[in-house]
Amino acid sequence: MVHLEKIDAKNLWDVIDLKVRKEQKSFVAPNEGSLLEAYLAVGSECKAFPFAICNDKKLVGFLMIGYNEAAMYEMYDETPPESLKNNYSLWRLMIDKRYQGRGYGREAVRLALEFIRTWPCGKAETCELSYEPENETAKQLYHSFGFAENGEMDGDEVIAVLKL
Repeated sequence: MVHLEKIDAKNLWDVIDLKVRKEQKSFVAPNEGSLLEAYLAVGSECKAFPFAICNDKKLVGFLMIGYNEAAMYEMYDETPPESLKNNYSLWRLMIDKRYQGRGYGREAVRLALEFIRTWPCGKAETCELSYEPENETAKQLYHSFGFAENGEMDGDEVIAVLKL
């Protein structure tokens, strides 16, 4: 059974060691960088929820949900996309190369949206995510949940939004 687990001292290094295939590296931020961003969010107006994606007891991936991710951009003196202000985001998603193609990413997105709809930071209008334009697999996955591009870009990435 696929489920999300809080990242702790027992699974931290295993999460960091997860890897995507070589041709996917440009699509996914390294997990250690994502966990550092989650740490930077502590005490800010941004909230980060990093999770290990597990199938029963086996670690298969990493997911990070954000709220008001726009505050992170402001820390770096950058202008955030409007859709990140006071909304939730599917900030990171990766499935280890050994476990891809088994439906874990789809189940992780479903679980992420279920978590978001518990409103851990209060109600919001949308959930936002971004992906590289050439990442057709991600685009198809996100579209299947109802995410739609809103015309905004996050650097070189396309932004898609889901009405909550």
